[in-house]
Amino acid sequence: MEFPKIAFRSPARHGYSVEYSPYAPNRLAVASSQNYGIAGAGTLYVVQVTRSGATLIKNFEWSNGLFDVTWAENNENVLLSVSGDGTIQLWNLMKEGSEPVMVFKEHTKEVYGIDWSQTRDQHLVLSASWDKTVKLWDPQRTTSMATYAAHNQIVYSAIWSPLVPGCFASAAGDGVCRIWDIRRPQAPRLAVTAGAEVVSCDWCKYDKNILVAGAVDGKIYGWDLRNVNMPAFILEQNGHTHAVRRVKCSPHHHSIIGSCSYDFTTRFWDFAGQPTPIETIQHHTEFVCGIDFNLHIQAEVADCAWDEKTIIFRPKCLQNIR
Repeated sequence: MEFPKIAFRSPARHGYSVEYSPYAPNRLAVASSQNYGIAGAGTLYVVQVTRSGATLIKNFEWSNGLFDVTWAENNENVLLSVSGDGTIQLWNLMKEGSEPVMVFKEHTKEVYGIDWSQTRDQHLVLSASWDKTVKLWDPQRTTSMATYAAHNQIVYSAIWSPLVPGCFASAAGDGVCRIWDIRRPQAPRLAVTAGAEVVSCDWCKYDKNILVAGAVDGKIYGWDLRNVNMPAFILEQNGHTHAVRRVKCSPHHHSIIGSCSYDFTTRFWDFAGQPTPIETIQHHTEFVCGIDFNLHIQAEVADCAWDEKTIIFRPKCLQNIR
């Protein structure tokens, strides 16, 4: 029986980010904003998904728009979100009420990205901000541990390497992705350049040297960090017609990438195969801002958009891959 598309609706809240729980196969979180993130409040939704539909487990309210979310890797009930007011919020599903357990405020402008380490440093978190910096946090401490400030434009994303402890990549409006060792905040280890402003980046889950990024020119750039002089591949043929808002590498397949865009589509690619999308899906009527692969169910994906919908679905291209 084919798995039906399931839609979770967030009235008057526009989706910015969706992430599956690393613990529960049918649980995901959605970070959203009022008024498209331009002004107003934000809501963090935690949702349970079954074949019959999506059920709200809990929602957390914040006074400013929420732009990204990450689950803790060391506690199944803890999440972090980031906001337009420059703050980071720590939430606990087991806590009564809708107030955050902690709020961190060091960034001086919007915080757009948050990521919790999956390697041996499972207590460490990265935040990326419009103040042109990335900060390193231990959520058990009230102040950041380090600041990384090599970019000269907005930093949209900072993502941990899943294979190299203490290594992360940052993506920024200067068109550069920088690769860092957390022990050296004074200078990045490497830098790779795209042809346009870079909004999102992610690491291949099977090759520590492969980094991918989505840019405002609608292209997806991929680099092999053993040769940073030029991209190893650029995915653009029959691709996105507007900015790529987020890219994610599959946790189940070496060369599969998911991407979503301001062109209202979600696309899937095989960078080791054909240069065109292996599937294009348009089930949203507004900018698609978030995408994630289910860590536990091989063919399942969720995306969220400004049309107030998060959709859980199973693309045919992923069901056919062995």
